[in-house]
Amino acid sequence: MPRILVPLLLALGGALLALRIGPAEQEAVRRQLDNFPDTQAGAHMLRPVIAIALCFLPALGGLFYASGSTLARYVARQFLPIFFICLAGLFAIWLMADLGDNLDDLKHSGKTAAYAVKLYVARLPEIVVMLLPYSLLLSILYCLGRLSRSREIVAMIQTGRGLARLTTPFLIAGLLSALLCAGLNYQWAPRAVAAEESIIGEAKGLDRMEAEYVRFRNPPARRLWMVGAFPPDYQKGVPLRGVTVIQEKPDGSLDTILTARTAAWAPMTRTWSFTQPRRRICEKNMPPVFEQNLPDPLIVQGWDETPAEIIRPGLPATQLGIPDLNDWLQANPPGTWASRGGHLTQWHHRWAQPVNCLIVVLLATPLGIVFSRRGTSGGVAMAVFLSAGMMFLSNVFLSLGDSGHLRPVLAAWLPNAVFGVLAIYLFQRRLAGRPIYQTLRKFMPGAA
Repeated sequence: MPRILVPLLLALGGALLALRIGPAEQEAVRRQLDNFPDTQAGAHMLRPVIAIALCFLPALGGLFYASGSTLARYVARQFLPIFFICLAGLFAIWLMADLGDNLDDLKHSGKTAAYAVKLYVARLPEIVVMLLPYSLLLSILYCLGRLSRSREIVAMIQTGRGLARLTTPFLIAGLLSALLCAGLNYQWAPRAVAAEESIIGEAKGLDRMEAEYVRFRNPPARRLWMVGAFPPDYQKGVPLRGVTVIQEKPDGSLDTILTARTAAWAPMTRTWSFTQPRRRICEKNMPPVFEQNLPDPLIVQGWDETPAEIIRPGLPATQLGIPDLNDWLQANPPGTWASRGGHLTQWHHRWAQPVNCLIVVLLATPLGIVFSRRGTSGGVAMAVFLSAGMMFLSNVFLSLGDSGHLRPVLAAWLPNAVFGVLAIYLFQRRLAGRPIYQTLRKFMPGAA
């Protein structure tokens, strides 16, 4: 009976959290669908479902713990405190380094503590996704090293329990971490990337901007929009700043060029209102002529672009979740003016990055178990080296994919494929009781 209390209490906490997060996500999705008439509704409507599911991930882990064997529960009790200590320690180290970079900017507000809390709460999804693989690596290596030194692993094997059963809690922890990263990568971790500049700009007393210097082309209407700045409340009718709209004729030549200090969209009447407008009329083989006596504000009807639709290309691909990337790729099919490489690479990266958690577990587990007297230092060093190499190559390949030098699917998945095969090979050798350290030394430069 006491064992079942763990998943029940975690489920209760998840339900309370879901009651708070679920309605907020539903309202955000409703606003998204209202402002993006051409959006893929199905992908956005999954956001509340995924958010609620993430709230119950701890309860799922508690259910695995309650239903596990005595050995699995013992290993989990040895592992979990170390895991949370590693996660908290890495967060503290990262926080001190990042706060040192941002402290001078936050001091401008006069409310340093309040803005610091606001900043790092907003960036929490991004931080969790970034630190989870490293926390898994360090905690598994420490836990297995301690069990190896105390000869507990040898004792467990001598009772007839194989290494597969011993390492099951680590694999479950890797799977749950991968699910958490995948869920956060769906929307919230990418959007958290944009929070830093916005909150720091607000702390410095600058006007917060959702996006700047946005270029949007509407091919069917033959219009090109260039917007200097989007304020945060642009969806509520706050005007866009520094707007230029270029209208083309059917043959592709210039028709008119409209510039305005601000442009406001009225969703009820579906009209655009331009302040301080200046419109140039272009004729073939003739200099542009400024139209005289334009009303201020200039009201334009019949243009179907919305601010939310215009801003989409202005947000970097790193700040877009899966639904927004789907929408962008659908709106910019192959053969259009837009370069799809960066967005397509980020789309694949959203799914590939969580797999790092499982690969790290498969790398750390066989290298952390030691039966000989030589100690754990060699296996630990090799596990850290391989995991760091995988994450370094992932960043390098991601840059190559964003710049168009590598196909997006290869840029996102190739490091995972290479190190995943290596991890499975090492894991299989450890399960079979074959030497690992000596095998790896053969591939090291200068080894005998």
